[in-house]
Amino acid sequence: MAQRPVILTGFHFTKTALAALSEGYEIAGHMDRPDPALVPVAAQPHVQALVTTGSVGASDALMAAMPRLSLICCYGTGYERMDLAAARKRNIMVTHGADANAPDVAEMAVGILLASTRRIVRADKMIRRGDWTKRIPNRFGPIAGLSGGKVGILGLGAIGMEFVKRIKGFDVEIGYCNRSKRSDVDFAYFPNVMALATWCDYLIVALRSDASNRHIINAEVLKALGPRGHVLNISRGWAVDEAALADALRHNVIEGAALDVFDEEPYEGQELLGLDNLVMTPHFGGGTEHAQRRMTSLVRRNLDAHFAGKPVISPVPELRDMAAIPDGRLR
Repeated sequence: MAQRPVILTGFHFTKTALAALSEGYEIAGHMDRPDPALVPVAAQPHVQALVTTGSVGASDALMAAMPRLSLICCYGTGYERMDLAAARKRNIMVTHGADANAPDVAEMAVGILLASTRRIVRADKMIRRGDWTKRIPNRFGPIAGLSGGKVGILGLGAIGMEFVKRIKGFDVEIGYCNRSKRSDVDFAYFPNVMALATWCDYLIVALRSDASNRHIINAEVLKALGPRGHVLNISRGWAVDEAALADALRHNVIEGAALDVFDEEPYEGQELLGLDNLVMTPHFGGGTEHAQRRMTSLVRRNLDAHFAGKPVISPVPELRDMAAIPDGRLR
């Protein structure tokens, strides 16, 4: 019987996901963080694939620690901390979750947008404190509500389009900013994030995070959004300058915000924790059972294709031109 390909995990996957991987592959170990020193010594000469997430990432040094590595599978859409130049240099294919969790992340986006704009979390805490009669401190006047508002989507990709399906029922105007104007929608198009933020009331960050858009939501964009504005991020944490966001929330530059993702995860900072006009969730927009099954299936299909010498199913866009490695199993 042929020896099964050897994989290493770089993220704490569920038992169900690990069982699906174990059906066809030998799991040689796990790293708690992407440190070359944490690759099990006995596994270093044998690991052929790394299964991790884009927010964890993989450096050139980490890849070098596994000389037979030929594939990195990112569980989920993002791959912002992957050194793609190093991967190309080493002929290592990188895949990602593509659109597997888009409906679930879009659902989460609607939820935290409502939580922020309708002050749901603050209201819940108010009741638990016994302050029903005091109501929520009303620094900004009556709660506006979504109806009749302007929703700006930064990044009208798969998640953005799924979000549109769900938000249309709230009777809002929709605008978007993309790398290029889409021909299949008739929403207002804005050529840059400043123009979008100036126009909209609610700014939804749903773009692919890479080096070109790190901290694209900065102090200037937040000022343009204005004192009744809300921003929410369900893409990748580093798209938002968290220090600028904290300052804007603290000084009422914007009314509220919601984050499901953070620049460093898990979030261990302090500056965001005391803000009552910020809703935070621990990066589980794609954490539904349905999304987990789809993402696990896609990782498995990418592994199977690669080690059968076939093109992978969902390569990251920057590496689509790389041919499949014919003898990935033997590398």
